[in-house]
Amino acid sequence: MDIIDISGKSCALVQAMLTSRRFFVSTFTINFWKATMTLLSDRLKNVKPSPTLAITAKAKALRAQGRDVIGLGSGEPDFDTPKHIKKAAIEALKEGFTKYTPVDGIPELKAAIIRKYHGECGLAYEPGQVVATVGGKQAFFNLALALVNPGDEVIIPAPYWVSYPDMTHIAEGKPVILPTQEKNGFKMTPEELEAAITPRTKLVVINSPSNPTGATYHREELEGIGQVLLRHPHVWAVTDDIYDKIVFDGLPFVNLVQAVPELQERTIILNGVSKSYSMTGWRIGFAVGPQPVIKAMTKIQSQSTSCATSFAQRGAATALSGSQKCIKPMLKAFHQRRTFVVKALNDMPGVSCLAPEGSFYAYPNIAGLIGTKADGQTIESSLDLAAYLLDHYDVAIVPGVAFGLDPYFRLSFATSMEDLEEAMTRIHRAAKRLLAGG
Repeated sequence: MDIIDISGKSCALVQAMLTSRRFFVSTFTINFWKATMTLLSDRLKNVKPSPTLAITAKAKALRAQGRDVIGLGSGEPDFDTPKHIKKAAIEALKEGFTKYTPVDGIPELKAAIIRKYHGECGLAYEPGQVVATVGGKQAFFNLALALVNPGDEVIIPAPYWVSYPDMTHIAEGKPVILPTQEKNGFKMTPEELEAAITPRTKLVVINSPSNPTGATYHREELEGIGQVLLRHPHVWAVTDDIYDKIVFDGLPFVNLVQAVPELQERTIILNGVSKSYSMTGWRIGFAVGPQPVIKAMTKIQSQSTSCATSFAQRGAATALSGSQKCIKPMLKAFHQRRTFVVKALNDMPGVSCLAPEGSFYAYPNIAGLIGTKADGQTIESSLDLAAYLLDHYDVAIVPGVAFGLDPYFRLSFATSMEDLEEAMTRIHRAAKRLLAGG
């Protein structure tokens, strides 16, 4: 009989344990677990922990145990934050710039954001139309709470960034998942969007370049989507531009408002400094949009985080206003890695992969591996493949089910070429073994 700790276990798993004679669970622990489950709010029933963070944490834990795990799950650049940005934050600390700031951000950061959108996109915003947040994730969280009422529908193209549906659930909205097709580059078409809109639709989410696929909308594609939205004035749009600087092959970045300026008054643009400037831990995001919505997002933030970290805001202002040359070496490395990874994946049996046009992710199709078996394990989904690669080949990837479209998986090439080369060798070996039947 095994004595176990059930803290953190799912309801279904604990209930199965309680009916099994293999486990001993104290009466106190059972009562405590039942009481805890009763106390938790109903809104948590549809909310899942971030699978990308969970994969990254597991990979780190296995490495700490001595295993040579290569983690391809993390969505953060492997480069250091550029020196001039760090210097600005250090100077702010030396000056004693360590107190609360205005909830919506320090004036110099908001001014830098306004200059960015005017200079890069030709879009005009006022200070009251800008809010700085604790990372890009809080920007979407604030927006969902500010705009979505219970029962409102939020159209989310799949594959999607894992947090969009869960944040919609927390706002008591209804995620409407719109599956895209690989043949269309994982981008929703105007016809697909038109068919998904109902009288309850409140918001449409666009993420370009995309996490997890790297899909990047071209101007004409956004113009088509914009025409659909213009026919439905009750529908708002949010465009998540967090990867706007990471675009390949000379493709110009264009967002929805640039393509269809008439939608500026019902579109919120989200962005941040995490990806383009390798500042993930600084936790600085921002949103620009119609003043009533930005004001509401700021009001919500005033009752949660209050404001973003003061000296991190100073660093973000420097990132946006200073020289952009620091991005070029990172972009060059990402381009080289993308070329290598896509070719390596397409050379694998049972695997194919579209070349991402932006971001630092690949989203390979593993349909050819479904139904294969090796080492006593059958691959029936991307979850099975992710477990097999981690257990037998020490490679951590994120299964496609986490992003709403299978059979695929996401890998990040924001890691060293040395690690990527070894990871591709291991995955190739695994694919051959699976197709050979073990």
